[in-house]
Amino acid sequence: MKNPEERHYRIVCPLCGRRQEDDGLTLTCASDHEPALLHTEYREKEFRPRPEADGIFRYADWLPVVRSFPQAGRTVVFRSESLSAFLGMPGLRIAFNGYWPERGAFLETCTFKELEAYTVLGRLPEEPVALVVASAGNTAAAFASVCSRYAKPCLLIVPEGGLARLKLREPLHPAVRLVVMDGADYSDAIALSEAVAKLPGFLLEGGVRNVGRRDGLGTVMYAAMEEAGELPEYYFQAVGSAAGAIAVHEAAKRIQRAVPAEGDRPLPRLMLSQNASFAPLQQAWHSGRRALVPAERDRQAIESAYADELTNRFPPYAVHSGVHDVLTESRGDVLTVDKSSALAARQKVLDLESIDLEPAAAVATASLFAAVSEGRVPRDASVLLNLTGGGRGRLARDHVLHQAEPDLRIAAGASLDDALERIRELFASDLCRQSAT
Repeated sequence: MKNPEERHYRIVCPLCGRRQEDDGLTLTCASDHEPALLHTEYREKEFRPRPEADGIFRYADWLPVVRSFPQAGRTVVFRSESLSAFLGMPGLRIAFNGYWPERGAFLETCTFKELEAYTVLGRLPEEPVALVVASAGNTAAAFASVCSRYAKPCLLIVPEGGLARLKLREPLHPAVRLVVMDGADYSDAIALSEAVAKLPGFLLEGGVRNVGRRDGLGTVMYAAMEEAGELPEYYFQAVGSAAGAIAVHEAAKRIQRAVPAEGDRPLPRLMLSQNASFAPLQQAWHSGRRALVPAERDRQAIESAYADELTNRFPPYAVHSGVHDVLTESRGDVLTVDKSSALAARQKVLDLESIDLEPAAAVATASLFAAVSEGRVPRDASVLLNLTGGGRGRLARDHVLHQAEPDLRIAAGASLDDALERIRELFASDLCRQSAT
């Protein structure tokens, strides 16, 4: 799409103001100060979607990418007449991220994590390094699918509980390797990924620190702006790290700067939701403190959570431009939802729309139901409900799916040196160095 030497954006530190050209790898500011999430500054100042481009690359002018990929998917935004009628909310719109052919939704791993996979890969330089991705399952599925399709070397590290989400339309390409950590959680996967990334030939994807990931997720708000012609008053999403919530807040600010009619309106109020049994963000926000008290490694609390993909023990709460800051700027809140409420919301959507939701999307829907019934959100408000995943059951009915099998299993508590050596050997094989022909 573009010459890598001619990037159409710069990386900006919101804390010190340092601006620099992007090499496609940068995750942190080089200046000596407390951590801050880097932002992107684009040459294009107007909101100009490209209708002729595939998927999210219709927003390429506001994506930190030097290449696009054909057949990429994107968020579908629409009014659900049945759900709006059920809630008595004419201003409700759904941002659906998943597989739902009748609605034009073709994210084939059934999660909005595909949005970040395309933009992270589109940002990378051409050097043949293995991208290291830690995931509770959904992010791994997205990178497994996209990296396999385009033969991009990738190491996926997931806890055992996330393996079930890696059911894909095509088998893994040999360039993509999967490591499963037995008896571990998402935070263990993150810790191992950071250690692996220090080895030669590996590159840490970076999670929320990666501007490619966040700007890809931010396209949810661009899609909503295209469909509605204005920003919503309220935005609902279930969160673990809250990278998606941070991303849509940044996207809304960019739209405000670009569209004069939006400049005088408040930013969308972020209404974020977590499992009632495991809610470190909700606890931190309601405590009134900026500092996050890291959640204990409570195995029972994690296992009892309905949406285990939301059980990030170390979310970016206190970091500059992180969760605390976007909640403050947007006048937002963090809600909690118990398992029975999430299951009831999932069933209601299935009854009304005949589409299955992923657990996190059910949590977000249940939090909207509760907020409306409690009078926290007016029924005449404009609301965007981000269903971050759905259609997995529908996909399984329409297509034969392949369960990804681990190339390596590592027990939680195993020697780090031994784990690193086994991973190094995994990528030293000729098989892994194959590329598509």
